[in-house]
Amino acid sequence: MAYRFVHTADIHLDSPLRTLALRNPELSDLIGLATRRTFIRIVDLCLEEQVDALLLAGDLYDGEQTSMKTARFLAEQLRRLDEAGIQTFIIRGNHDALSKITSELVMPESVKIFGSQAEAVAVHRGAGQFPVVIHGLSFAKPHAPQSLLRHYPMPVPDAVNIGIMHTSLGGSEGHDRYAPCNLADLHQSGFRYWALGHIHKRSVAEGAASTVVMPGMPQGRDINEDGPKSVSLVTIRDDRSVIVDERCINVAQFERLFIDVSDVADWKAMIGKVSGGLERLRSTIPADHLVARIQLHGSHEMAWRIRRELDLIRTELETRGSASGTIWIDKVHTSCIGAEDTEGNTGSALSELTSIINADVLGSAAYQQEIAAIADELRGQLPPELRNIFGTDETAFQDVLAGFAQEGSANIVALLRNTQGE
Repeated sequence: MAYRFVHTADIHLDSPLRTLALRNPELSDLIGLATRRTFIRIVDLCLEEQVDALLLAGDLYDGEQTSMKTARFLAEQLRRLDEAGIQTFIIRGNHDALSKITSELVMPESVKIFGSQAEAVAVHRGAGQFPVVIHGLSFAKPHAPQSLLRHYPMPVPDAVNIGIMHTSLGGSEGHDRYAPCNLADLHQSGFRYWALGHIHKRSVAEGAASTVVMPGMPQGRDINEDGPKSVSLVTIRDDRSVIVDERCINVAQFERLFIDVSDVADWKAMIGKVSGGLERLRSTIPADHLVARIQLHGSHEMAWRIRRELDLIRTELETRGSASGTIWIDKVHTSCIGAEDTEGNTGSALSELTSIINADVLGSAAYQQEIAAIADELRGQLPPELRNIFGTDETAFQDVLAGFAQEGSANIVALLRNTQGE
């Protein structure tokens, strides 16, 4: 008889929101509850599919949480699985290594939380069914600079061995290195399936002897976690072959939408084109809600007005999106340039001012030193998790500052053009 389970990770229950909470209270409420609603869907999926187990590969929480509301919610959901005879296997990742919830909360007997010493748990199976052993190891501390693979016990002979591990593998952009290991070593470990966590983007590596799955997070929390989010429904058949079925499960999906407005006739047509793009994007999104960040680009004589009135564009799009109740606007950006800029027209005073700013101000060493000093001071005041917005190395830092400077000068010229009636 097949062994079936749902594999997920990086749920970050009740994760505190950052930028969204400052911009749109309604959107903040939606995303703030999305991790819970998604977890409920995960439990629902386990019940509907009548799986044998739920595997949680780390970062169930989002730090050193002590909220009993989170604890009660988690206990209620895991109790639903317990009542259905479904086991739960949990390891701690870097975010929940210090959480007091898993150490103090009384879990149902069907829930196994692995400790900082690797363990192998034999799953109770009926007579004549192939044996299954679940291996797990939790982070003892928030940082694990060395590979944990060597700490796992050897696979149990003649059994289907399933390993649960929180790891950055060989590294991934936007993720710190935690318990790094080599994909080839996992394939050669003798484990039939590796249930991984930590990297928020999904990946599946199937080998002849082992299947290694990073399910990604099931619910994004901001635009940097865009795209569809899912869990893995895994079936290990009697012949011990592995079937991995991706199930999209997120409540809200973040997406970036790029719209070229070069060909629009007027303001109304521009709003219509962006709205149409939103609707088309929405039709492709399986999630309940679309949260879009819009980037307008192209050459148009209205470029200065678009830049000056981004708040009006956003309000108009939010109004249209609210009609459906499922389209939300995260931000609206523009990189549009004026038609006169593409034609090399230097006849106006503002065109000459723009040239002076670009050549004599933004390019000067004194200006670059001053803006770098300001950015360094600001970066030092930010919480650690936000400091990478200025880049992760000196080259990226300079690129970010140059982008900010160009954006700021374009905004100033747009405002001046309006006051001059051009």
